[in-house]
Amino acid sequence: MTGNADLDRFLTAYARSLGISVHSLGDDGLPVLTVEFSSIIEGRPGAFHGGATSGLLETAGYAALRAILQREDRDPQLKPINITVQFLSAGKRKKTFAQGRITRLGRRNANITVEAWQDDRNRPIATAVMNILMADR
Repeated sequence: MTGNADLDRFLTAYARSLGISVHSLGDDGLPVLTVEFSSIIEGRPGAFHGGATSGLLETAGYAALRAILQREDRDPQLKPINITVQFLSAGKRKKTFAQGRITRLGRRNANITVEAWQDDRNRPIATAVMNILMADR
């Protein structure tokens, strides 16, 4: 599903500048994002930059939240309360995927967990926990 304009609505200009795209929708209907390794996101030679990894995780978390809110016909302004990233292993010169999962969705707050992986979804290279305030527009 790469390049699907309907799914790309989940992406910000920042995400597009990193080369992040929507790969597909998971079985749960939440977007799975991907980014190809390139010099734009390279940190130390041959490895993903930590900021690029964090950007992918954050984008996947917001994409999951927006997908759920859209289903509920809600359009609040999203404001980060905090985002915690755990780097588990270095991202290699490979395509990297990420998907968020809503762990709690309230009226004003959302809690999201996100995983990024390369070859094996069961072996994430990084995870994130996000707490988001949803303010009325």
